Amino acid sequence: MKRLEVRFRGQVQGVGFRYTTLRIATRWSVTGYVENTPDGGVYLLAEGPAATLEAFLAEVLESMQSHVEDHHASWQAARGEYATFEIRR
Repeated sequence: MKRLEVRFRGQVQGVGFRYTTLRIATRWSVTGYVENTPDGGVYLLAEGPAATLEAFLAEVLESMQSHVEDHHASWQAARGEYATFEIRR
């Protein structure tokens, strides 16, 4: 199990980014959350099998490609802190 943290930049607030991410996360059965950040970006934290997280991120990027200018992803070992995926802020 892995933990994926991603910071998205671009026109990612006010365009349904968090709700789209939640819908995709539900299909992939990943846990964690997505939230807007004060700097106008979006932060995503997800846990699950590495291959599942890679496919999940690819689908998020494909679905929101017209709004994402840049993203930075980092990987760690999962901590098992989340039972579901939710929207914060």
